[in-house]
Amino acid sequence: MKLIEARGISKIYPLGEIELKALDSVSVTIEEGEFLAIMGPSGSGKSTFMNIVGCLDIPTAGQYLLEGVDAGKLGRDELAHIRNRKLGFVFQGFNLLPRTSALENVELPMLYNGVAVKERRQKAYSALKTVGLEGRENHHPNQLSGGQQQRVAIARAIVNRAPIILADEPTGNLDTHTSREIMELFQKLNGEAGITVLLVTHEPDIAAYSRRVIRFLDGRLVSDEKMQ
Repeated sequence: MKLIEARGISKIYPLGEIELKALDSVSVTIEEGEFLAIMGPSGSGKSTFMNIVGCLDIPTAGQYLLEGVDAGKLGRDELAHIRNRKLGFVFQGFNLLPRTSALENVELPMLYNGVAVKERRQKAYSALKTVGLEGRENHHPNQLSGGQQQRVAIARAIVNRAPIILADEPTGNLDTHTSREIMELFQKLNGEAGITVLLVTHEPDIAAYSRRVIRFLDGRLVSDEKMQ
């Protein structure tokens, strides 16, 4: 099933009298259940592409379809609903609330949906158990290692059972051993839960955990290959 489809998308940013073409006629299809790495040097367009896939931005030209729906035709509230229900975000900097427990951080996406307290708590506990943090529910971020904080962020990303995880340099602040653990967790979520994972990385050894790698250069998609 086609989950994500970019049809000739371009993104142009006006910079005074000139225009910056961040994406240039990019077309790519991502099937449900894929694990895909997005690579390219700084300024190549990979972050712009992820922002469009994440419904944080819309293309200047072309179409972006998520589950067959043209995101460019949706209003702000509809896009916010999609981000909350369909997409889980994981960032390099974890983005956890510092004075809030791991459990409360994971509950956050459900607050916007009006989920009852008891159900919210149960789902957050379950998500933390899935990422291997059972028993750490009441710890605050400063009581957790970097790897544990990233696991909290991943639990937050999956707690609404979003079918897609968008991970932007998720191992950038982690050591090699912890990075491996986090990537193995993404593989588990992809393989066992069927979650589609899109991962932005500069590192070939991290991209090697994926099953497909696409590369950007100067706003264009320059390669698309399956991993062995």
